[in-house]
Amino acid sequence: MTVSAARALAGAITCFVGIGLPSTAANLARRTHSPDLVLIYESGALGAKPGHLPASIGDGVLAETADAVVGVAEVFNYWLQPGRIGVGFLGAAQLDRSGAINTTVVGDYHAPGVRLPGAGGAPEIASGCREVFVVLRHTPRALVERVDFVTTRGRGPSLVITDLGELRPEGGELVLTALHPGVDLARAKAMTGWELRVAPDLAVTPAPTGDELSALRALKAATG
Repeated sequence: MTVSAARALAGAITCFVGIGLPSTAANLARRTHSPDLVLIYESGALGAKPGHLPASIGDGVLAETADAVVGVAEVFNYWLQPGRIGVGFLGAAQLDRSGAINTTVVGDYHAPGVRLPGAGGAPEIASGCREVFVVLRHTPRALVERVDFVTTRGRGPSLVITDLGELRPEGGELVLTALHPGVDLARAKAMTGWELRVAPDLAVTPAPTGDELSALRALKAATG
């Protein structure tokens, strides 16, 4: 999943990076095929080049390795809202068939089973970036018919990468367009919380190369 997510950034120039899986993928992309990829974090770090995966947007390594550090207001008002950033890379607790993202609550908003971190800058990222990619684990709890709370909609993701495959929007809903090597189609359908449509030209993503795996292991080892 992480390797496929990193590959999706090939050709991108700027990427607004969310913490967690998106940050891992973006930093892997920098270490492999896209060394000039400009990573932008919500805290104001522009062109960050962390030697390890940041624990949060406030991790000091982002400021220490950035080309510039600006105020949060400038990141959103000058870089994001005018459409200067090519790709926004987000995670999600829930994602539904229409592409809506939930990072607020699981269950009823007023009496949730789980209260999540919330929106952060995700709504602005989804609205301001020219493309939005989402990466998350492929489970029925994560890929749901309808999110419990709409935290983020924006333009909706143009690509969703999971540990089972890849989905893209078609006709107002997410459609399975590729499976990762060794993943059974029946399993992908069973792990989706709606009746998953499958593209007629369903592809298989290339297996990770030795260089990609080595770079990913080195990145995680540096993080400790």
